Amino acid sequence: MSTPMDGSDRKPLAYYESVPYLLVVESVERGGEWLRRAEHPELPGCVAEAHSALEVLDRLEQERLRVLRQLWDCGTAIPVPRPPLRELRASRSPPAT
Repeated sequence: MSTPMDGSDRKPLAYYESVPYLLVVESVERGGEWLRRAEHPELPGCVAEAHSALEVLDRLEQERLRVLRQLWDCGTAIPVPRPPLRELRASRSPPAT
């Protein structure tokens, strides 16, 4: 997993709480009923399930804050997502002609 941070490059917890992590939402069947499942795959174990989309997003937000706090308190490096593809493409030079 991640390595402990030495504090020199550690940002405030509020920074990580404001990071726009990738959000994946899907419908899953559990025991004959349909649930909504949401996760932030870039954060270890950050998953929630509920009957409605709004409820699962609320639960996931609570779980995201819990996971971030836990990683912060343990001094573990907190994953930060890669930049969006449009930023990567914009930073590349056009091919030489």
